[in-house]
Amino acid sequence: MQEINYQHQGSFGNLELLAKQVVEGFITGLHKSPFHGFSVEFAEHRLYNTGDSVKNIDWKLFAKTDKLFSKRYEEETNLRCQFLIDTSSSMYFPKDDYNKLTFAVQSTACLVHLLKKQRDAFGLSLFTDKLNLNTSAKSTGTHQKFIFAQLDQVLKSPKLNLQTDLPSALHQVSELIHKRSLVIVFSDMLQTVHDENRIAALFASLQHLKFNKHEVVLFNVTDKQKEVDFNFENRPYEFVDMETGAVLKAHTSRVKDAYLQQINSYREQLALKCAQYKIDMIDADINAGFETVLQAYLIKRQKMNA
Repeated sequence: MQEINYQHQGSFGNLELLAKQVVEGFITGLHKSPFHGFSVEFAEHRLYNTGDSVKNIDWKLFAKTDKLFSKRYEEETNLRCQFLIDTSSSMYFPKDDYNKLTFAVQSTACLVHLLKKQRDAFGLSLFTDKLNLNTSAKSTGTHQKFIFAQLDQVLKSPKLNLQTDLPSALHQVSELIHKRSLVIVFSDMLQTVHDENRIAALFASLQHLKFNKHEVVLFNVTDKQKEVDFNFENRPYEFVDMETGAVLKAHTSRVKDAYLQQINSYREQLALKCAQYKIDMIDADINAGFETVLQAYLIKRQKMNA
């Protein structure tokens, strides 16, 4: 898929253009991938019934089949998808560069555009240590523009020292949204690394989603080079916790082994629990483009249609 440089163009028009370009490029490249023959349009019709509005008749399909079909109504959506985006301060890493929150916002915009093409419904939830926004899932063009405007506002309003409470957000959204929704979460998951109670609370909230019959895709958003591989120069650094402001001065050679052991242990624990609860957890490296995100969605969509 063609890479598109969008890193600092945070306006509504550009976000909409990015989503359109990425999705169209991705669809064009599908014939070269394992998804050859996969329909991303989901252009569903039903036979025209006497009394139906003629404005919904697909005349192009009539010309091909000599039968009258009505296009599916907007409210006759096949899927309801709720996007949850972690907008806490840790998502602004790396600071002054293309960061995790920008990647999450752009990825969501791409998926919303794809869902709109599929005539599916989409809603948006934004959270930090509390749920700050929760919209219902709709499939209209007006709702899409509203979602894009909210996403654009997120990019324009960076906030420091905001902590994360993902478990609380997941519990709330699980009860607020339509039953049997697809819930797609974008978060760096870093707020739970050092606290076993918070880890247990996270797993309980994920279990709550599954109990309420929701399907879940969790995108673990990272700057892989720095946060997973700890690829820093061999020299002293001043590390700042972007959520609390706490400062740690350390030489990378002295802390690297301990850091890698702890982060890898946590990531393995998270992956095992997600597998246990049948939750799709996908590593989303902000420097790897959007193809991983779009492919993961299509795979999940296929499974749900099976």
